[in-house]
Amino acid sequence: MSKTELATTERGRSDVSPGDGAGNESSSQRTALPVVDIFEDAGGITLLADMPGVSRDSLDVRLDGDALAIEGQVSIPTPDGMRALWAEMNVPMYRRSFTLSRELDASRIEANLKDGVLSLRIPKQAHAQPRRISVQAG
Repeated sequence: MSKTELATTERGRSDVSPGDGAGNESSSQRTALPVVDIFEDAGGITLLADMPGVSRDSLDVRLDGDALAIEGQVSIPTPDGMRALWAEMNVPMYRRSFTLSRELDASRIEANLKDGVLSLRIPKQAHAQPRRISVQAG
């Protein structure tokens, strides 16, 4: 991992987590970790999370201090009068969280969801970005 760190707080592929206690979920809900790719350049990091079946309305991206959490409810539309005989997507919720480095500027995070891929751009703080120093002759 480079100097600019983004640490994941979960391990493995799926788990069982307690519901939110709001009464509209069972006492436990099965969740999956979305597959995530993280790229770093001089200006910051880009996080790409595969979240097929998640719409913008059912996606929640939260920042609490240095903890970044992404969560998305999967909704696969079924035609009226039909039911699925086989479904390869059997986990209704994606959930993943990360701890952001202090070198990242969390106040300028940009998020985009397109074709089931969540893209988060997290720029570096100004003091953490490389800069050119001019050299005077003589």
